[in-house]
Amino acid sequence: VAGRPLRDRALDRVEKAGIATAIVNAHYFADQIEAAVAARPGPLQIRVSDERGQLLETGGGVTKALPLIDADPFFVINADNMWIDGSADTLRLLAQRWDAKCMDALLLLVPLARAAGYDGRGDFHLDPVGAVSPRGEFRIAPFVFSGIQLISKRLFDGEAAEPFSMWRAWNKALASGRLYGAVHQGLWFHVGTPASIGETEVLLATA
Repeated sequence: VAGRPLRDRALDRVEKAGIATAIVNAHYFADQIEAAVAARPGPLQIRVSDERGQLLETGGGVTKALPLIDADPFFVINADNMWIDGSADTLRLLAQRWDAKCMDALLLLVPLARAAGYDGRGDFHLDPVGAVSPRGEFRIAPFVFSGIQLISKRLFDGEAAEPFSMWRAWNKALASGRLYGAVHQGLWFHVGTPASIGETEVLLATA
């Protein structure tokens, strides 16, 4: 987007938040990804979780990367979105809101009306204390998952590095009332198609 890979934009935010280490999953064009992160300047240490043999989806990819992850909880950031901070650093704000007494996952949510490039029906409802519930049978839900979350390793206990969705981990948290959300105060862009790249570039130019 605007001449920069989404991966680098996300890594910029990670570095800005003061995080020392990032893990990048590599499947498609894995050689190019390894070369790009190796050549990236700056203090951020980047490790590569190799998925050349099999694409493991969102949950399985995290499970495979766990041996490389020192922090608990840790951030997971999807590659098909980008964001601009509001009045505070988004990742730092999530970390400040983390409460291990009641949370196993804290999702950054975007109001459906402000989800640029997104054409779905929303993902979650949010109650007054920040607990989330899925859209379920409702026609729409008021919040979209941004692709950014802080999550505990315990949700992956007993999981194998095989293809599975992040929903498997989220359902564990939902069952125990430990899935929470925080509303993003800045801008957010879903960049999942070639057409949405152009739309995002136009919005960035006017932001």
